Amino acid sequence: MDPFVVLVLSLSCLLLLSLWRQRSGRGKLPPGPTPLPILGNFLQIDIKDIRQSLTNFSKVYGPVFTLYMGRQPAVVLHGYEAVKEALIDHAEEFSARGYMPVTEKTSKGFGLIFSNGKRWKEIRRFSLMTLRNLGMGKRTIEDRVQEEAQCLVEELRKTNGLPCDPTFILSCAPCNVICSIIFQNRFDYKDQDFLKLMQKFNENTSIISSPWMQEKPSQQVEFSHENLATTVFDLFAAGTETTSTTLRYGLLLLLKHPHVTAKVQEEIDHVIGRHRSPCMQDRSRMPYTDATLHEIQRYIDLIPTNLPHAVTCDIKFRNYLIPKGTTVLTSLSSVLHDSKEFPNPEVFDPSHFLDGNGNFKKSDYFMPFSTGKRICAGEGLARMELFLFLTTILQNFNLKSVVDPKDLDTTPVANGFATLPPYYQLCFIPL
Repeated sequence: MDPFVVLVLSLSCLLLLSLWRQRSGRGKLPPGPTPLPILGNFLQIDIKDIRQSLTNFSKVYGPVFTLYMGRQPAVVLHGYEAVKEALIDHAEEFSARGYMPVTEKTSKGFGLIFSNGKRWKEIRRFSLMTLRNLGMGKRTIEDRVQEEAQCLVEELRKTNGLPCDPTFILSCAPCNVICSIIFQNRFDYKDQDFLKLMQKFNENTSIISSPWMQEKPSQQVEFSHENLATTVFDLFAAGTETTSTTLRYGLLLLLKHPHVTAKVQEEIDHVIGRHRSPCMQDRSRMPYTDATLHEIQRYIDLIPTNLPHAVTCDIKFRNYLIPKGTTVLTSLSSVLHDSKEFPNPEVFDPSHFLDGNGNFKKSDYFMPFSTGKRICAGEGLARMELFLFLTTILQNFNLKSVVDPKDLDTTPVANGFATLPPYYQLCFIPL
């Protein structure tokens, strides 16, 4: 037989087998768009706007549907009710971490973020206990954040009110807080070791690339050098980039909406004044500032589809049977941009978190840190940093845009996983 014919027949058989396997499994899973052999639904997803793609699918297939990432199915949960039902009402069953090929080489299943099962439970418990012992949630951590906020202000003063890109400085501040917790020491922003550390993060390369021992870790002992080292890296990665990106995007939104900035600064003047550093006790007396911080996080939608989850066992969910190990994608965008909870969700408006009397209003839909058993372990620290860094900056500087605020583009840069602000410059004008 002609080799070309054999090749065509072989490829056809492989495609048919792939399609059959996909369809044979779909009977147990929620409905979804028909996947292509091997490619799955990749070509039907707009990588530049994943949030809108998932919204479009939900309009056709409902709040629970299936997408194929290649040959592997992923169940997508869209909207508050579906996300809450899974991550809160069935927290244990949906507590596994889904597979992410890009992290396999770096984490190898170790650490706090991408581990699973007994390893994850033990390392999360150990991490939370250790962070508390080092001062998490206590005055000692607040002192470190306040100290770093003042160092940040001094660095910003060095710009002399000239246009600057705040990316690097805003990355240094939260990274230094993690350094002060783990190493019990902060670094000067010009320190060569610190700059090397920041470079590693910026290049998205792993600090830990191989085991520190030749010894193979025991399956029963989770506190191997590699596991602990990966956990430390996770704390740096999660505690640096997310906070710095939120601050950077937040400053852009404040430039775009100077009336909001003016109200926040008015509240700072009234509650804190100019002669002492902001502290966490101030937040309860600053409802508009608190609402603005919540609105920044809601609006930017930092991690639109969350980190992937997976089910720990076969589970019947809304009359569908989701097999153990199936990846689950939870659309945090659909919760943070719910039009019933947040009128005009595409508009940046702090009143989304204020009641009719101007008091701060909590919302169950506020899930930028996810929810359930896999909620961000550093949520408390991140919220502290955002409040203290932002209020300290606005206490000391006016923000000046290099272009007319009306011309500022706040459209995020598509990145697939995280929402990043477009490049911009601003001037920090000392008060």
